Amino acid sequence: MFRLAIVTPEQIEYEGEVKSLTAPGSDGYLGILSHHAPLITALKPGKIEFRDAADTLHVLAVSDGFLEVSNNRATILADAVENCDDIDIERARSAYERNKARLISAERGETDIDLPSVRAAIDRAANRIRIYKDTHN
Repeated sequence: MFRLAIVTPEQIEYEGEVKSLTAPGSDGYLGILSHHAPLITALKPGKIEFRDAADTLHVLAVSDGFLEVSNNRATILADAVENCDDIDIERARSAYERNKARLISAERGETDIDLPSVRAAIDRAANRIRIYKDTHN
């Protein structure tokens, strides 16, 4: 067992003892167990999975952030996380389609937008859709 804290700018999403953690590191998914070697890595949009002390599996969608592991403690500092059961699939699809249309318009030179921000919004929406489908099928 090790301590896990998942924190966003708005609140502490989770804090407690866990058996395992999987998170989307910048170079691929990382599996964390107790007494893992220290590390710090950036997180990319993806799925966080962890098993709590009661062996319950928790699945969250995460946007960008950081993961630090040290002294049998893991801390995730994320821009946003969302429990898979709380994902509003219609809102995610709408965000995806809206931002995809903005990207197409910008690529045609029809509008001046911040391309990295729009691409990031598309990635976040696609991640939420993918996690929803994975957990609800």
